[in-house]
Amino acid sequence: MDRAEFHYDLPAELIAQAPLGERSASRLLVLDRDAIEDAAFTDLIDRIEPGDLLVFNDTRVLPARLIGRKSSGGRVELLLERMLGEHAARVQIRASRSPRPGAVISLPGGAAAAVERRDGSMFDVRFDRPLRPYLERHGQVPLPPYIDRAAVPDDRERYQTVYARVPGAVAAPTAGLHFDAALLDAFARKGVEQAWLTLHVGAGTFAPVREQRIEDHELHAEWLRVPESLCERIQSTKARGGRVVAVGTTTVRALETAALGGRLTSFEGESRLFIHPGFRFRVVDAIVTNFHLPESSLLMLVAAFAGHARIMRAYRHAVAQRYRFFSYGDAMFIAGPATPQGNGADPV
Repeated sequence: MDRAEFHYDLPAELIAQAPLGERSASRLLVLDRDAIEDAAFTDLIDRIEPGDLLVFNDTRVLPARLIGRKSSGGRVELLLERMLGEHAARVQIRASRSPRPGAVISLPGGAAAAVERRDGSMFDVRFDRPLRPYLERHGQVPLPPYIDRAAVPDDRERYQTVYARVPGAVAAPTAGLHFDAALLDAFARKGVEQAWLTLHVGAGTFAPVREQRIEDHELHAEWLRVPESLCERIQSTKARGGRVVAVGTTTVRALETAALGGRLTSFEGESRLFIHPGFRFRVVDAIVTNFHLPESSLLMLVAAFAGHARIMRAYRHAVAQRYRFFSYGDAMFIAGPATPQGNGADPV
């Protein structure tokens, strides 16, 4: 398919620049077969049935942006892509001129980082002190590039899900931002099961698809873990006729990575899985997701699940109805795949 087939016109004023006062106060577009319905996010509880399984990504966003200086005095911005060890990380570097291997960057609090090597658009950097506690003290929240403001203290909480617990992401799994403790409790009381996996979202999630033919695009790698206990719960859910409802595209990517061999098994490691139209889903029966950038790999993922024509029609509806877009924006519930797969039709 051509990348341009995933373009839609989005007025800039529809890009949410800040979260709403309450997490669950967002709107919800429901896409159920060919029907489009406007709802409130709290109405999601009426769409999920007892015996269904909600699967969340419990990654925790690191304060992964650092501002430093080169030896020449020039400003340098480091954005962590992933940790490579206690003192090392792979980062994006923004500067008037990219530093060369061997360069030393001065950082807040008297810290220093040495550039060890360059790999394409990324740099491997070694810090002179343990990185994770240093980031917690001196790092800034890495808000997405389409949020046109500086991070504020409230972002440390709001650009984080209420169930975040495994540090390692540099971008939030944003579909989960709509869930608060009261809503999670309401699902539990209804008999909807909840489970977690981990996928550390990397800065590459914002990278555009540059190839005209989308099948030629190579997706960035992200580390994930799908535990055996989750696989067993999914098998039990399918066996009783329940649905696996993935909260976020990162959860979809993790689950479908773990099933690439034809059967769902535990998985820990990196994935470069690029889900686009034509992909065969083996695990996920429904998706809760935010709205994604035009021509992005995440839009291609939901188009693979919902069907290209159906998802683009839903996006045009969302624009016309003035939904709020992207990380701090509104949500969508895709009630089922474009091609019926049935509960348990594929081996899980």
